[in-house]
Amino acid sequence: MTGFGGTASPVMVDWNLAVATATRLVRPGPEVSRDEARAVVAELRKHAKASEEHVRGFTRMATEDIHDTPVLVVDRPGWVRANVAGFREILKPLLEKMQERRTGNPGSAVLGAVGGKVTGVELGMLLSFLSSRVLGQYETFAPATRDLPAGGPPDSPAGGGRLLLVAPNIVHVERELDVEPHDFRLWVCLHEETHRTQFTAVPWLRDHLEGEIQSFLSETDVDPMTVLERVREAAQSLAGGRPEAEEDDGGRSFVELVQTPAQREILGRLTAVMSLLEGHADFVMDGVGPEVVPTVSEIREKFQQRRAKGASRLDLALRKLLGLDAKLRQYRDGERFVRAVVGQVGMDGFNRVWTSPNTLPTKAEIAKPADWVARVHRKPES
Repeated sequence: MTGFGGTASPVMVDWNLAVATATRLVRPGPEVSRDEARAVVAELRKHAKASEEHVRGFTRMATEDIHDTPVLVVDRPGWVRANVAGFREILKPLLEKMQERRTGNPGSAVLGAVGGKVTGVELGMLLSFLSSRVLGQYETFAPATRDLPAGGPPDSPAGGGRLLLVAPNIVHVERELDVEPHDFRLWVCLHEETHRTQFTAVPWLRDHLEGEIQSFLSETDVDPMTVLERVREAAQSLAGGRPEAEEDDGGRSFVELVQTPAQREILGRLTAVMSLLEGHADFVMDGVGPEVVPTVSEIREKFQQRRAKGASRLDLALRKLLGLDAKLRQYRDGERFVRAVVGQVGMDGFNRVWTSPNTLPTKAEIAKPADWVARVHRKPES
């Protein structure tokens, strides 16, 4: 096994084993004929292309002269491979730091021989679970691979992002909700295209987010076994191996690894940005919807019920452990922020949010949109 730098040293995560495990465990998608599958893929590509014009017209966000990013219609194993590549890129500094810390510890040889493979298997279990739930995703930190191209300048090793649409999951949900398939597929594309527009129209946003994430990770001083234990808890939840008493609290979140005041401050900023991005995508999806998606009201109502209802006790435990419950709050709080700001200062006034990192809302301003309006739109003193 080789290290991240290509040297012959054990790694914290066996990424290839994670992909192999997830691919082996991933549930089959809904039954469709070969012709139906081809038709779904073609329609999603068509809707993704149409969504560009709808989203850019509604948001008034110009994306000229920005390197375009590819739209990839993938199956569940394809989603796994893409996400492992992204995780590997963004977590590389943290894992290297953890590996350095591990190198002089008692028992490190045993952990080095086994830990990477154990973590790879358990990460694969988590990815197989998540791969059946994601409808679409804009991958911000996407290194290009042979079968998964990414946008951005040719000399950018980390890539410039790509839009993933997970065809089997979209078909599964449209059937589960019993909604009009063509409308639902376009509705999903509108949400994901908004994320692509956010990053292609705001060139500094990707680097800002990456800087915040790396600052957060650089503050981390976590024993490798603590991180492995969090992964193990999640995997045991999937396997039904956690004691009953532990299931009652829904598991411990990875966010509980936050240790320092600086990390809490960075996490607050990241939470605010993610709430903005997710809420903006929901707002745009519903704003464009009535014009181009005839059954948007029915889709939104059924989809919201599905989100609120959640699923089994297992789902709830994993949501907490992986921070997915926080993501659901981000949709709700962020959409409320965007709606309130657009109501006060219009779309062009809202778009001042994209001017610089200084005009992004704080976590407190997400909850109190009028405070953001007062700060960003205050009249200069004469």
